[in-house]
Amino acid sequence: MREKIINKSGELFLTLGFKSVTMDDIANELGISKKTIYQHFDNKTKLVEATTLSIFNSVCDGIDCICEASHNPIEELYDIKMFVMNYLKNEKTSPQFQLKKYYPKIHQQLQMKQFEKMHVSVKGSIQKGVDTGLFRESIDVDFISRMYFNGMSGIKDENIFPSTLFTMEYLMESYLEYHLRAICSEKGLQTLNKFINTNQS
Repeated sequence: MREKIINKSGELFLTLGFKSVTMDDIANELGISKKTIYQHFDNKTKLVEATTLSIFNSVCDGIDCICEASHNPIEELYDIKMFVMNYLKNEKTSPQFQLKKYYPKIHQQLQMKQFEKMHVSVKGSIQKGVDTGLFRESIDVDFISRMYFNGMSGIKDENIFPSTLFTMEYLMESYLEYHLRAICSEKGLQTLNKFINTNQS
């Protein structure tokens, strides 16, 4: 039952936002009493914490699978972007923004976990790009992977990139291209342009 509550809460939080969804909403969706939820979670904060951790772990598993199966680090980054967008339902309700505003401690914990995970996988991916000649040899892999994470977090800032002006899809797509054009070699740029042209036509 604990798993069912976490899964349903995750769906609702990502679709409607962390603040908007009440314990009553979750109980109604599951057809159970609110008391049953409180048997597993002392309060909504505990539920939000467990749910965000569960979503994070699922996303990490998906990213690991993509990294294992990928042909090259350029396509890998685009595949990860598509997977995350689909999984997080395009973040139409800015759940990240609500999480930061109403549950700052949980948001901070999640941010650190995301950094630890992404730093390792992005670093590996960038190194693979350098080794295969798709990325420039002279780049500082550790610095670039930190910059990439910082930029990815930055585009989710509702104050700087309001959702009234930009969709998350557009922001992620544009930032990804910006990032890759900065580190690609001549060979990498050919691969990137070919990939973009194929996927846009």
